[in-house]
Amino acid sequence: MSILAPVRQGPLARVNPVAKLGAALIVSAVLLISIDWVSAAVALVLEIALLTVAGIPLRTLVVRTAPVWIAAPLAGLTTVLYGQASGAVYVQWWAVEISDGSIALGLATMLRILAIGLPAVLLFITIDPTDLADGLAQVLRLPARFVLGGLAGLRLVGLFVDDWRALTLARRARGIAETGAIRRMLGQAFALFVLSIRRGTKLATAMEARGFGAPVRRTWARPSVFRGRDWVTLAVAVLVASTAAAVAIAVGSWNVLGS
Repeated sequence: MSILAPVRQGPLARVNPVAKLGAALIVSAVLLISIDWVSAAVALVLEIALLTVAGIPLRTLVVRTAPVWIAAPLAGLTTVLYGQASGAVYVQWWAVEISDGSIALGLATMLRILAIGLPAVLLFITIDPTDLADGLAQVLRLPARFVLGGLAGLRLVGLFVDDWRALTLARRARGIAETGAIRRMLGQAFALFVLSIRRGTKLATAMEARGFGAPVRRTWARPSVFRGRDWVTLAVAVLVASTAAAVAIAVGSWNVLGS
């Protein structure tokens, strides 16, 4: 199985995609309200504890979450160096100013990215695009035309890697892929962009010809039902978010943005 394919094992694989989407939004919304490190740290600890029972293979988990683990420290470091200074100043050189305030802000930024990014990755790597489309259309009652168009677009994303590889081989066979890495990458990216537009246009025409855009009530081959485990998933997300906020408020670190 490809490492990019949806994970179909573990408790999360049986949860409705709409419930996973809602759980990620609940945790993210609460963590975005305040910019303190306590709430983010509490949420992150709880999420890692839940991660141990998710049943996701370790290799898949490491590969999928690697961008989050890389981006979070970099964002925190940037905030430490260039964030708003307050309190004692330790380093001041040109635009760089490291102080107590920037260090605290950098730590909060790093933890918030981890606390928001990890559950999002954890939930979405177990979602199949077709199941998500069924849930959006049947549970949330979104327009079928919008849902099916989005599903078709998601299904084409997997072809980008193959197209990029084919373009690389074709340009190399023509002898124009040996020098100028930046120029080659830009030219190849533009070629991929044009190819994607052409393929999307053909797919839209084919779907319209088959009646996907007809203004009639649509039936679905696979029913999408909101069950008890889906409500439990939402309840766990509310518990994680409320616990993080309660602990931050209790220790006096809760800091609502704009206040």
